[in-house]
Amino acid sequence: MSHTLHATVRQRLHRSELAVPGSNPAMIEKAADCNADYIFLDIEDAVAPPDKEQARKNIIEALNDIDWAAKGKTVSVRINGLDTHYMYRDVIDVVEQAGAKLHTILVPKVGVPSDLYLVEALVNQIEMAKGYPHKIGLEALIETALGMANVEAIAQASPRLEAMHFGVADYAASCRARTVNIGGLNPHYPGDQWHMALSRMTVACRAYGLRAIDGPFGDFNDPEGYRDAARRGAAIGIEGKWAIHPSQIDLANEIFSPPEAEVQRAQRILDLLADAEASGKGAVALDGKMIDAASARMAQNVVAMNQQISESPSAIL
Repeated sequence: MSHTLHATVRQRLHRSELAVPGSNPAMIEKAADCNADYIFLDIEDAVAPPDKEQARKNIIEALNDIDWAAKGKTVSVRINGLDTHYMYRDVIDVVEQAGAKLHTILVPKVGVPSDLYLVEALVNQIEMAKGYPHKIGLEALIETALGMANVEAIAQASPRLEAMHFGVADYAASCRARTVNIGGLNPHYPGDQWHMALSRMTVACRAYGLRAIDGPFGDFNDPEGYRDAARRGAAIGIEGKWAIHPSQIDLANEIFSPPEAEVQRAQRILDLLADAEASGKGAVALDGKMIDAASARMAQNVVAMNQQISESPSAIL
């Protein structure tokens, strides 16, 4: 093992993340009581330009009026892009007026590390001025060719950075990819055309202690398509996925929760290897297959995730 190790920056249960437009107070209120682990209140793509100022006000009100942590929710705000004139006011107004209740800020279309530095500098100053008791995390939305080209550097950009998300729609547009729907597969591509990007982002996340989250699947009338996309992500280390419709929340929770049989097998692996170590053995067989220290590390991931799911979060902040 290398002497250079990056511990997980912040562990949060992040199987399902519901996207909620800030322009719709009724949807925000319903989101607080849904089954999603994570909620992001959106001021960016889901809100038309004439509605952005009111959406920002709605979000501030919702952050202050709803006890998201008591409901077991992590709550995030997706601000507008750095190339817009909305972004600075998003950060200043939301963090100054509701930062004590905000867990993370989702920064869209991150292309280079300095994009995060700009947001971090503003948040640093506001937190110092306000004396907030916790640090607000940052999350980077990787959704451009530039962002993917710089994903390893972005992963190291800020001590506040907790996660990176794959924004498939804007990424497809940036790469000029030919697609059939948001997050869906082009039948003319031999496999999954998003695999390389998701895998590269996931490796960068795991190398530097971040959560790796998959973005939207646009056809909410296709639950099996959503499940397939989530399964492909889970297979390479993605730990959660966006839900752009409430019907997708339980699908994400299902796929990104280890099945009971998988948890039991993981625990058997850990128990057998503990017994083997006590007997001076480094490897043993389970059901006709060799297991060793690497098997223990994989099994521990499953057991730890199951424990995280089973424990009710009492203090998300």
